[in-house]
Amino acid sequence: MKVMAMLVVVWIAGCTVYPHGPVVTPSGLTTPPTPKGQDTCAVSRPDFGGPASGAERALFAYDTTAPLNLTKSVQSTHNGVEVSVVSFSSPDGGTVPGLLFDPTSRAGLRPGVIILPGAGGAARHMAGEAMRLARHGAVAIAITPPSARRGGPWRQFTIQDRTEQIQLMKDLQRTVDVLRTQPNVDPQRIAFLGISYGGTMGVQFVGLERRLRAAVLQVADGGLVTHETGPGDGNLATLSCGARNSWLRAMVPIEPIRFIQHASPTPLLLQNGRLDNFVPAADAELLHRAAPEPKTIRWYDAGHGLPPQAVADIHEWLHAHIGLDLLKPPS
Repeated sequence: MKVMAMLVVVWIAGCTVYPHGPVVTPSGLTTPPTPKGQDTCAVSRPDFGGPASGAERALFAYDTTAPLNLTKSVQSTHNGVEVSVVSFSSPDGGTVPGLLFDPTSRAGLRPGVIILPGAGGAARHMAGEAMRLARHGAVAIAITPPSARRGGPWRQFTIQDRTEQIQLMKDLQRTVDVLRTQPNVDPQRIAFLGISYGGTMGVQFVGLERRLRAAVLQVADGGLVTHETGPGDGNLATLSCGARNSWLRAMVPIEPIRFIQHASPTPLLLQNGRLDNFVPAADAELLHRAAPEPKTIRWYDAGHGLPPQAVADIHEWLHAHIGLDLLKPPS
């Protein structure tokens, strides 16, 4: 699917006009040819082209035989849910910290849910949602993404954003491995829940991970480039011409919306707010159109923070797809 160039154009005086032809970086990344005479400093949404190729998806491959080096330290038990601090090896170096919520009072195999927080968020910021899921029968694990582990601004507008996004995709795949090692997790009933930035990164994850039974993408858009070339942000306009073009060359090939078409047959639940200033309705609709079937789309008269009905909808939908308990059991 092609996403047509649209929305904001900001002209910066004194920018370079590149000759007609592709721009190739030392790393081998390319951008589409620039029409002769076009100002390459204009902030405009690029054409993302078709779905990600096999070679592009291979960027996120990792050694599945490498040891997890999983550590687990029980911190508390509340209402039948055991909460543990966990960590495991990241395929790209260092460790992935997280929190594991285990309904140990439940017998039999349980569904598993991977949870990813919003921009700058850590695993602890998703503790409430993880506890809610665990109380309704799921083994839930929330992880802290590389950008939050690093500290500082969650976006750098450098090649580091690309590096960390690739690492995050590998970390999420390893998180599936972690859940599958838990003796009470049904490996055939693993789902993903991402909110805001977590949902946007989930757009890519669902196109890479074939072991998911279901995925919830809440208040997500098509990726960092989509977000930064929309009406709500002016960050790119503050960068130099060279820095802006370098960042776009690095990020366009891994824009999540290019990967979501590979999500099928994983069922998707997409939730967005009609009044969201961070993810405008037009960008949400762009993602909805790109998402393959089977998909369920839910709109709410809300901003970026969705109402309680969205929580109920998630539980009902996960009940149907992975066997999560309903919020209110049938009378």
